Amino acid sequence: MTDDTKHGGGTRPRGSRIEVWVTPDERAEIAARAEQAGLSLSAYMRAAGLNHPVPSVLDLKAVADLGRVNGDLGRVAGLLKLWLAEKRGQGARPVDVEALMRRFQALQTELHQIIGRAVRGA
Repeated sequence: MTDDTKHGGGTRPRGSRIEVWVTPDERAEIAARAEQAGLSLSAYMRAAGLNHPVPSVLDLKAVADLGRVNGDLGRVAGLLKLWLAEKRGQGARPVDVEALMRRFQALQTELHQIIGRAVRGA
């Protein structure tokens, strides 16, 4: 440990640092995890060392993407429902369209479950 004071991009000066010896592979994995969390190496190591939760940028992005897909799926299902009401029997067999609607509903249910698991795990 040294007593250098760092005045960098943080909100407060750091009075000391801790050196940790790692292999090149360990350093690469730690750097990848820090990047995945959207943190600097120092911020990631500080959070991990103090047992603070480490956020995952990828999880939040995946949840947002799933929400967007869920919305798109709902819009397509709504259009199909409208078509079925107005153009019943034209262009496709109603039984095929109704089966597709049920599949859309099943996919939406599955997406809701995935989003719920991702949010609880974040």
